[in-house]
Amino acid sequence: MKNILFGVRSTVAAALVFGLSHAAFGATDLTVYTAVEAEDLKKYAARFNEDHPDIKINWVRDSTGIVTAKLLAEKENPRADVIWGLAATSLLLMKGEGMLHAYAPSGLDGLDSKFRDKSDPPTWTGMDAWVAAICVNTVESEKHNLPTPSSWKDLTKPVYKGHVAMPNPNSSGTGFLDVSSWLQIFGEDGGWAFMDALHENIGHYTHSGSKPCKQAARGEVAIGVSFAFRGAKSKASGAPLEVIIPSEGIGWDMEATAIVNGTKKLDAAKTLVDWSITEKANKMYNEGYAVIGIQRLAKPVEHFPDNIPQAMIDNDFEWAASNRKRLLAEWQKRYDSKSEPKS
Repeated sequence: MKNILFGVRSTVAAALVFGLSHAAFGATDLTVYTAVEAEDLKKYAARFNEDHPDIKINWVRDSTGIVTAKLLAEKENPRADVIWGLAATSLLLMKGEGMLHAYAPSGLDGLDSKFRDKSDPPTWTGMDAWVAAICVNTVESEKHNLPTPSSWKDLTKPVYKGHVAMPNPNSSGTGFLDVSSWLQIFGEDGGWAFMDALHENIGHYTHSGSKPCKQAARGEVAIGVSFAFRGAKSKASGAPLEVIIPSEGIGWDMEATAIVNGTKKLDAAKTLVDWSITEKANKMYNEGYAVIGIQRLAKPVEHFPDNIPQAMIDNDFEWAASNRKRLLAEWQKRYDSKSEPKS
């Protein structure tokens, strides 16, 4: 996958529209860019429209890297009104480019301080955290006599050669949080050395953060480096998976929300952003994510490991955002030879 700052895949121009139909005369249409899992978009729009039936959401959805590249490419002629559900590291990048409209939504004081931009007023607010995890297919592991890994470094052992899939960080936000977190956990030299060793065991890199876990759930690979939400959801559907939180700690990022600078529908955009941090919205996020912007509302999520909050590293989002271009270029040079073909 080419570096997200140097082009946009042509197919992303086609929007996937999941908005509800509105019979009400004069409804405002909002174009909302997102990387939220596709099966959740109808739910998000429906819950919002329970309170605001006069605003129709037209979703444009793709993986994090593709959406980020599309937004950057449209910088001089923005087509989105709102971003609802994109990595905070991507939004920090856009903040630096002056692409976001600063706005303090109603209820901002109720959010955990980590779930908002540090500027006053903020340019983005967080929704939920998605965290790295290892999805292990127990049937495939037994078939190939693979021990269950308990750490990231376990995945570099020769026994796992060819049995591991992970996301390409140029197209996947999960892939990028993996790379940026490993460089923070192990240091730059140690992080690249770890990824060199891991690369020897990688069967392929995907262009989606959820795909390695989906492939593990289907038995196409034994081990998928992915995120806990997808592992828990696949396990709940009956897949023979174990969701492993590595002992060194886990990278994470926030799905976050922002208003695109220059939108001609600012009032409707503010209404959506206000709603996105309400208690109702946070309870909706908690249906799939264990860590949310208003954490006091969070209830345990089925099949999520219990130690996730303790395992989350002290992620330096500003460092990750400012070094993104350099890290992606280096990763591309070293490892892209094993990436799956782009569809």
